Amino acid sequence: MSELLLADMKKPTSPFVSVIMPVRNEASYLSESLGAVLIQDYDPDSIEILIVDGMSVDNSRAIISHIARSNPQYRILVLENPDEIVPTGINIALRQGKGDIIIRVDGHTIIAPDYVRQCVEALERTKADNVGGKMNAKGTNIFGKVVALATSTPFGIGGGHFHYSDEEEWVDTTYMGAWPRRVFEKIGLFDEELVRDQDDEFNYRLRGAGGKILLSPKIKSEYTVRSSPKALWRQYYQYGYWKIRVLQKHPRQMSLRQFVPPAFVLSLFISVLITLFSTLYSPFSIIHPLSLVIPLLYLFANLSASLYIASKYGWKYTPLLPFVFSILHISYGMGFLAGLFKFWNRWGDKIGKAPVWQNEINE
Repeated sequence: MSELLLADMKKPTSPFVSVIMPVRNEASYLSESLGAVLIQDYDPDSIEILIVDGMSVDNSRAIISHIARSNPQYRILVLENPDEIVPTGINIALRQGKGDIIIRVDGHTIIAPDYVRQCVEALERTKADNVGGKMNAKGTNIFGKVVALATSTPFGIGGGHFHYSDEEEWVDTTYMGAWPRRVFEKIGLFDEELVRDQDDEFNYRLRGAGGKILLSPKIKSEYTVRSSPKALWRQYYQYGYWKIRVLQKHPRQMSLRQFVPPAFVLSLFISVLITLFSTLYSPFSIIHPLSLVIPLLYLFANLSASLYIASKYGWKYTPLLPFVFSILHISYGMGFLAGLFKFWNRWGDKIGKAPVWQNEINE
């Protein structure tokens, strides 16, 4: 048999995949998340792993280096992200990646052993431009377990189907993502202005260019949620805050449900003011009961949702569920209002910081 024929037989038949991991201070999760990438049932000769570290100040770099040294059979490239935020990290990896397919994996996430294969098969079968799976949330303590339950319901998280849907369907956005390389060549990279919500903005652009996004239940992973009230508040406050810039850049994508949390928070402020005035000034006492309508309606809805979830998953979660729902809704709403104030004069500014594709690898 000729050497040329032998060489052809050794060539991988699977599409070459770049798994990209933007991380920062993920020491508590990296061993599991990166370890899950290393046990994929996909041809190892057809995978490269690009880990982009956002200048971690914990033990993340040491863990990454140790895992890379212990697994020389894998193509593991460690890159630095001096800007520290997710979109710049993703873009650094995209510029370096050589894959025909790009698959994002987050540091808080453990992917199933067939995750890469299922992403590739879904892209090839449906000709989608982005595929992803359900965000199966889990917690590391009692608070985190309640957060996982709350963020897996429409009442807690709104209309994002990837939080709770078990059906294969075309969606507006999905968790993490897997894309053919051609997508980035066509519409550019992630918007580096957006500390949060950069995936929403990217998917708006993708759909605007005629792209299709698929949610597939076969693409499985587990996401570790925030384990403290402070961390959860900060996360959802930032989601609300940066959503303003996303909507300013894509005003046609606005929907009424996006304004429900800020409208609720604003109504709470108004209710407090009315209560104060009606308490201090007797002529306003007649409207005092009216100031309680919105808070009482929300309390009823919150308690109803909490009791329903507790009845399904355990009554022990009942005390924390209303608290967690309140954090999700109020922090997002306050962030949204703060974004409106901060970016009030930028509604005509649709310019993003989304670089065009320019691969830095000589092909």
